[in-house]
Formats: sequence, C-alpha cells, structure tokens
Amino acid sequence: MFSLVLLAGGGAALGALGRYGIMQLARPLNQRWTLPVATLFINLTGAFLLGWILTSPLSGHWQVFLGTGIMGGYTTFSTMINEIVLLSRHQHRRVAGLYLALSLIGGLLLVYLGTRC
Repeated sequence: MFSLVLLAGGGAALGALGRYGIMQLARPLNQRWTLPVATLFINLTGAFLLGWILTSPLSGHWQVFLGTGIMGGYTTFSTMINEIVLLSRHQHRRVAGLYLALSLIGGLLLVYLGTRC
C-alpha cells in the first residue's frame, strides 16, 4: 500500500513539473491568443495518454505511477474551469464556450483513441 502511495505521489510531482515546463514554453502563445492553448494541449495530450495507459498491458504499479501519478499531476481540470470563468468574466464568452467544447469533446475523443492504440 505504501509503495503505491509513493508511486502515485512521485508520479504526480513529475507530471506537475512537466505541466509547469509546458506552461512556461507556451507563455508567448497564451499572450497572443485568447484561447488558453497551453492548458488545452496539456489536457488533450493527457487524455490520450491516460486512455492508452489504462488499457495497456502495463502492470498495476506502472498504471498507478503513470496514470494516477504522472497524468494526475500533468492534467488540470481546475485550471481549465478557472480559465473558462475568467474568459466569461472578461466578455470572451464565445471563446470560453469553444474552449469548453474543445476540452470535453476533444478529451473524450482522445481518450477513446488512446484506448485503441
């Protein structure tokens, strides 16, 4: 049990570092576009990878480390929701709706595609 906690926690730390790095690299894009492309990219790639991880022949320990840990730390539902609220407050309701639709529909599609690989 303790080893699974360490696997999930260590993976989450690595995933969060990866997300932070991508957010820093994508900062110029986020300053040019109203659509939060960095968070969208992170969540969509995370959805695909999680679909693959959880249907792969990897052992349960690897699935905890990669799926629960790394993908849990990498993807960010709360940031997406916060960005949607901020877009709506700043009169970008269409962009907020597009972002929500791309996130949900794209996420579902990419999880499905990940399960097919």
